[in-house]
Amino acid sequence: MTINAHAKRLGALGGLLAATAALYLWGLDASGWANPYYSAAVQAGGQSWKAFFFGSSDAANAITVDKTPASLWPMALSVRLFGLSPWSILAPQALMGVATVAVVYATVRRRFPAWAALLAGAVMAVTPVAVLMFRFNNPDASLVLLLALAAHCVVRAQERASTRWLVLAGACVGLGFLAKMMQAFLVLPGFALVYLVTAPAGLWRRVWQLALAGAAVVVSAGWWVLAVALVPAADRPYIGGSQTNSVLELALGYNGIGRLNGGDYGGLGNTNQQAGPLRLFDTQLGGQISWLLPAALALLAAGLWLTRRAPRTDPARAQLGVWGGWLLVTGLVFSLMQGIFHEYYTVALAPAIAALVGAGVALAWERRACGVLAGVSAVTAGWAYVLLARSADWNPWLGPAVLVCGLVVAAGLLVAGRYAPSRPGLRTSSGVAAAAAAAVVVCLAGPVAYAVETASSPHTGAIPTAGPSTGGFGGGGFGGGAVRAAGGRPPAAARQGGLPGTFPGAGGDGTTDGTGRAWGDGGGPGAGRGGRAGGLLDAATPSAELTAHLRRDAASYTWIAATVGSNNAAGYQLATGLPVMAVGGFNGTDPAPTLAAFQRYVAEGKIHYFVGTGMNGRGRAGGSAGTGMAAGTGGAGGAGGTGGTGGSDAAARIAAWVQETFPSTSVGGVTIHDLTSGPTP
Repeated sequence: MTINAHAKRLGALGGLLAATAALYLWGLDASGWANPYYSAAVQAGGQSWKAFFFGSSDAANAITVDKTPASLWPMALSVRLFGLSPWSILAPQALMGVATVAVVYATVRRRFPAWAALLAGAVMAVTPVAVLMFRFNNPDASLVLLLALAAHCVVRAQERASTRWLVLAGACVGLGFLAKMMQAFLVLPGFALVYLVTAPAGLWRRVWQLALAGAAVVVSAGWWVLAVALVPAADRPYIGGSQTNSVLELALGYNGIGRLNGGDYGGLGNTNQQAGPLRLFDTQLGGQISWLLPAALALLAAGLWLTRRAPRTDPARAQLGVWGGWLLVTGLVFSLMQGIFHEYYTVALAPAIAALVGAGVALAWERRACGVLAGVSAVTAGWAYVLLARSADWNPWLGPAVLVCGLVVAAGLLVAGRYAPSRPGLRTSSGVAAAAAAAVVVCLAGPVAYAVETASSPHTGAIPTAGPSTGGFGGGGFGGGAVRAAGGRPPAAARQGGLPGTFPGAGGDGTTDGTGRAWGDGGGPGAGRGGRAGGLLDAATPSAELTAHLRRDAASYTWIAATVGSNNAAGYQLATGLPVMAVGGFNGTDPAPTLAAFQRYVAEGKIHYFVGTGMNGRGRAGGSAGTGMAAGTGGAGGAGGTGGTGGSDAAARIAAWVQETFPSTSVGGVTIHDLTSGPTP
């Protein structure tokens, strides 16, 4: 390869990464705190190294987020370096996205032409859900980067049966566990099987190498778990999302088995009715990830067929197996899992789809399989037309244009292919090359349009989605008033079988899901008056008056306030910059703190205020102590029971005790109780 050709390829890669950076960083601060739940934990980690290590929701270390903390660490370090702002929180996520594109490129490039690697990187960059999550602060950005690095290491290990690279792959997967727990392990079956079958070494060497890699997974994932287990419970925050203050319970129950079988672990309490083999293509998920999913599956099958006579150790076929195993196992689990599942989880499929498209197209091109390329182009264009039709009011001309152009270029590939050289290595005709380039442009038109729409729209709340609205949740994400904008439907958890009975109300009028549980419309006390209470999926937005009130004499208290639910607490904490106790954790169903512990904190003068969440037991805004526990047994303004979920009712008991014991006042439209005042007469 000449120096000039090498420079051109580096320039092309640099252009791809620069364009990706521009797409991911453009107007990044428009989303504000994005997901306040994680932003509050990042803020806490920027103030306290203890909170940094454990992933605490607040700098006073009352409770952790319901995930392992590795995904928070890059953002917290950024905050320590540059101060707290949306940019310092979100920019590391965007840079992880650029790094992921580079890793996909580098991996595909090891066995395929530079243009194929560029195609794979471009597909990765413009996948709508990837644009969403690399501009957001959920754990998925860290997870996807680490899994892409693991795949790269497996590919390199397979080439020469390298123990070092295989162990490094295991370490990356283990670190992925520390980013988003057991989801990281979904790639392991495919990785292990491909290496066991294709590595150029004796069988027993392959076996013990895999054993070493498994040990690396355990060590890199388990060191933090062991450290937490060795710290006495009294000296660390409560493990959010667990009912027994246990990381293992969090990993195996709430974030493990409960996500697969829909079991009630820690107040999850839902069964996903949308599970099924075609889930990734349905109205809610299709536009997020499936634009090139049919193409990836078809090219995987074609690539395996075209390499069927290659030796067992063929690196090109092995790489297809690495990415294909990732896609098939993860995709199958995502399709069939019965527990809580959100649209943005599908970003974990993006690197596999992108790499299979690049590698598969390269193999078909090398073998002059123009019929395969034509079929893939036609199917991709047709599927893009279906996806674009789901957003009929958004650029309605685009779908028909993609369909027509896709069919034309598919026909062009077939015609040009008839006159092209049939043997590999011969010069390709300009007609075939032009048709192939046009096919790439047409097939990427839909996801690129969705990607631009996603990057140009702010996304906030706990459940963001990419692209324009498809009749479900809009591209602006879910949270607060997004429920009504999306057609007045309840949150995804309610659609998937009901929210936990102890649901921190979002304020506003409540609606039940048929189980006696309630969800709010995103209104709340103070709406329209400069502030409102938060809820399960959206953060509180305190008025300037309430913010100043909460800051009063802050130095005298460990927590300036306490409130039910982590998102509710996050809004007050981000506004004041001071620790706010999230009673009950994310769902309001963790036994943290217990009523006795909370009473002890109050007696010791550690908590200044208790902030109501604005929903009474009947699912209506109001009630002087608004506990937000919307269950069938709650009284007006009081705390409802657990509604039969597996979660604790400690938060409801605390809220009821506060209401009965301390006088209330309204500040900025939100009800608060001064816990340092005397009891209610």
